[in-house]
Amino acid sequence: METICKICNSPSRNFDSAKILGKYDVNYFHCQTCGFVQTDEPFWLREAYSSVISSLDVGIVQRNINNARRLVFFLKFISDGICMDFGGGDGLLTRMMRDYGFDFYHYDKYAKNEYARGFEADMGKKYALITAFENFEHYVNPLDEIDSLMKMTDALFFSTNVIAPNPPLIKDWWYYLPVTGQHISFYTLETLNFVAKKHGCQLLSDDCSLHILSKTPIHKNFFKQLKQYEKERNKNDITKKIRKKLGKESRITNDFELILQAITKTDGTL
Repeated sequence: METICKICNSPSRNFDSAKILGKYDVNYFHCQTCGFVQTDEPFWLREAYSSVISSLDVGIVQRNINNARRLVFFLKFISDGICMDFGGGDGLLTRMMRDYGFDFYHYDKYAKNEYARGFEADMGKKYALITAFENFEHYVNPLDEIDSLMKMTDALFFSTNVIAPNPPLIKDWWYYLPVTGQHISFYTLETLNFVAKKHGCQLLSDDCSLHILSKTPIHKNFFKQLKQYEKERNKNDITKKIRKKLGKESRITNDFELILQAITKTDGTL
């Protein structure tokens, strides 16, 4: 069984299937050229987004804390100006970045802006930076979404976990998350390179989950510098030192497993 890759228009072959939301049999396709993985056309999305923020996203607060700190480090590499957090959920990251002194604005088509009300983005403006954390895997038509973003900025900082060139089976990679039905697009580094070339951009990546598309040059070792910055920051993190002394470890991973078990025992919701 084949379909056409939504990124490069090459043949994309079925390699596995999964039961989405615990009820719908859905095929997954792997592009033979750029490595992009996509599902069948996602007819289940209205149901999947009955709750915009999945109950499985227990790491959402810590992720925003980490991303805000990363952005403070990154913003010294680009020209100062207004920035937009695209697909910014409840607005927490926008609020944090404004608290840090940066002129950030929020946009999300689906989620209610709770934390950055009054600072909604104007989609007709140009931005010095657009961020899109944990967005790309949700795109039904990735090129259309990315094209619209790159028309508004010269720098896009985003996150999505890259998939291996030979994609793992659904049961072997947690990031597919068929139980939520929200992750439908998966990118290899080759996929992201294809997108970068299409837009005449430089691609920088930590080869895992953090990526930058930039129309202006950024030092190729940026992510090595970021890693060192985070290492130094963690070394001096008083909260972590206290937790370690008390023998306390984060419950994020454990909570994810607990919620996942609860969902799989029910009808796919929690």
